[in-house]
Amino acid sequence: MLKESIAIALRALLANKLRSILTMLGIIIGVGAVISMVSIGMGVREKVQSSIASLGSNMLIVSPGAASSQGVRSASGSSITLSLEDAEYIKKMVQGIDYVAPTVSKQYQIIAGNQNWTTTVYGITPEYMAIKSLTVGSGSFVSQQDINSRNRVAVLGATVVENLFGELNPIGQNIRINNTPYQIIGILDSKGQSTMGQDQDDIILVPLTTAQERLLGITYLNSISIQVTKLEGMDQAQEQITSLLRQRHKISGTKEDDFTVRNLTSIMAMMTETTGTITLFLGCIGAISLLVGGIGIMNIMMVSVTERTREIGIRKALGATYRDIMLQFLIESVVIGVLGGIFGIALGISAAFAISTFGSLQTVLSAISILVPFGVSVAVGLFFGIYPARKAALLDPIEALRYE
Repeated sequence: MLKESIAIALRALLANKLRSILTMLGIIIGVGAVISMVSIGMGVREKVQSSIASLGSNMLIVSPGAASSQGVRSASGSSITLSLEDAEYIKKMVQGIDYVAPTVSKQYQIIAGNQNWTTTVYGITPEYMAIKSLTVGSGSFVSQQDINSRNRVAVLGATVVENLFGELNPIGQNIRINNTPYQIIGILDSKGQSTMGQDQDDIILVPLTTAQERLLGITYLNSISIQVTKLEGMDQAQEQITSLLRQRHKISGTKEDDFTVRNLTSIMAMMTETTGTITLFLGCIGAISLLVGGIGIMNIMMVSVTERTREIGIRKALGATYRDIMLQFLIESVVIGVLGGIFGIALGISAAFAISTFGSLQTVLSAISILVPFGVSVAVGLFFGIYPARKAALLDPIEALRYE
């Protein structure tokens, strides 16, 4: 009976091809819109997460500044309140942390032969490699010996290598930073761009002590990056670091901190929640088309009931029950939803690939983002087919036979 009802539904749709296509169009556009919009939202979320993750996992960043001066709050990183001793004290006293990486940085024009390139030079320690998830493609990284001896050595990012040396191997060659020669000891593997569009390969790393004493002539730090062992220990570590630094900086009572401790895990959670809301919003925009498509299904099914009133009367006269008539029209509306969903999936996947290939947005497709809109299209066909099917099933057979 079910197989026969499906065959009848398909014949009814094929008998009015243009009308059937126009009816399905709302469902096709709705499913396609939901899939493509959700794929954009998921792409944005993945890009944000990968960008934050590229900074390091379970990360706390301590920056100088954020202190009030005569009622004016300065920007984080604008003061000179952090020292190397602060970083060493944090590493010694705070429990549940793996790495502590103090850093300084400044932009310089780098010269190699007859080539030059402006980039940011970071003064770092060996822990920086682990805490920032860096890998060395060739050569070696900054060592503790380099730190102790204040060696003039440098590790280059892929972008710097490309612009200064092209296809040549720069290991062992010299570059000039602030008119002082530095020997290249390593090249970092590429990390690409961050979410904010910043090139993470456009960097040069030198020993922290070399940068402080030979390049910048300073004793303070620009930031301290800290990797916590376990995610659940982030809040406790943040509290301990804040308490320790307040003690070291002799900040008591209600005085405001002269440093800022940022929790990247909290930032990631907030960004994930935000992008999730954006994805939901985009999905709801596409779902409006599904609602319109469902109304179109109900409209065309009402027309179909009117056109086939005498057919319904004949079926009832031959013994068709209320359930038989209702099932036939419900199957017909569900078939519209199923076919519209299938074509909509094809449209949505094509749109997502087109946006990713030809546009500037990253898209991510998943089984859920495809199956859910398809399931909704079937449910829409069923829901909006109930009223027309019930109306057909309740027709009086005698009156139906008399219908002109």
